[in-house]
Amino acid sequence: MAFLRSVSSAEVGPSLTGEGVLLRAPQFSDFAEWAALREESRAFLAPWEPIWPSDDLTRMSFRRRIRRYRNEIRDDQAYPFFIFRMSGNILVGGLTLSNVTRGMTQSATIGYWMGEPFAGKGHMSAALRAIIPYAFGPLRLHRLEAACLPHNRASITLLERCGFQREGLARGLVCIAGRWQDHIRFARLAED
Repeated sequence: MAFLRSVSSAEVGPSLTGEGVLLRAPQFSDFAEWAALREESRAFLAPWEPIWPSDDLTRMSFRRRIRRYRNEIRDDQAYPFFIFRMSGNILVGGLTLSNVTRGMTQSATIGYWMGEPFAGKGHMSAALRAIIPYAFGPLRLHRLEAACLPHNRASITLLERCGFQREGLARGLVCIAGRWQDHIRFARLAED
């Protein structure tokens, strides 16, 4: 795994590599590939995500998303990444370090999604293993948090395999698929 560059500019985000994957900040030019993968994976993702806005897959909505991402990177609030399979440079999913908190906690929350055709092939494990040293190194975070639905066996296995420890149940944590649902909370510390 190699750290390629870290630029805090609003135009360019960090780029990271992991085992067979490249993580980089989303760009306007990713729209067509992103929209196609999200549409193709809609039924697969729906049980695990908030309800999508009706214009979610439009070019205008994507432009707003990219502007928000750039502002969040610039303001050290979040670090969104698209995950590309190196072989063929194909978009396979996304991973975001969000809710970056400085001061006494130095923490962030990890969220992720994988396109249905690429699920279960190790891409998310590679991406998560690439983001951890970046979070604890250049970003100087101390704690990474993640949460998943109690019946999401794939996500639980992923987090445990990547060194996250189960911390307990958070009742009604996130509105998923239109209703507030409990989540199992996980965390990993810099010294783990």
